[in-house]
Amino acid sequence: RLLCVLHLREARGLNTFSLRPHSGEAGDVDHLAVTFMAAENIAHGINLRKSPSMQYLYYLAQVGLCMSPLSNNFIFLDYHRNPFPTFFARGLSVSLSTDDPLQIHLTKEPLVEEYSVAAQVWKLSATDLCEIARNSVLHSGYPHQVKMHWVHTKYWKMGPEGNDIQKTNVPALRMRFRKDCHTEEVTLLQSGASAHANRLRERKPKD
Repeated sequence: RLLCVLHLREARGLNTFSLRPHSGEAGDVDHLAVTFMAAENIAHGINLRKSPSMQYLYYLAQVGLCMSPLSNNFIFLDYHRNPFPTFFARGLSVSLSTDDPLQIHLTKEPLVEEYSVAAQVWKLSATDLCEIARNSVLHSGYPHQVKMHWVHTKYWKMGPEGNDIQKTNVPALRMRFRKDCHTEEVTLLQSGASAHANRLRERKPKD
């Protein structure tokens, strides 16, 4: 219902807001299904590790996951069990964020702390860190013009077409790899759905 209202307001040129709730940090996995249908991106999402099918949907739709491994380590999940590196390797749209920095972080730069620890523990490369930082801009509530300035004039496109290496430092090869993998998955689903539809038509009794 909320999503319908937001779409209606957007169509009429009225102001809207982006829904970015905490989801999948604790509680039932069903909560992730609800936020999948309504949210632009979510905070945490670690419980996607418990539902491969839901994780796959988040990948296909590229719903952003703003994850806070140090916060999770403090409250819910040991750092070495955090699914962030797995999600990142699989192509989910993940970024690093802070949560309750006054309670959890030990330095004056909580976000830098998140990046530093993740880089050391999970052996993230410079390209990995730049891709994660690029994702964070896409997940943010920055205005359209700011995202164009920091990423690309067509930042919403997948692959090299939506990335300016001079701004993001993410190589075109990495962006092409992400796009090709995603395209293959979508094509596989479409071909499977088409084949299933054809089988149903063949089984339909003729008059």
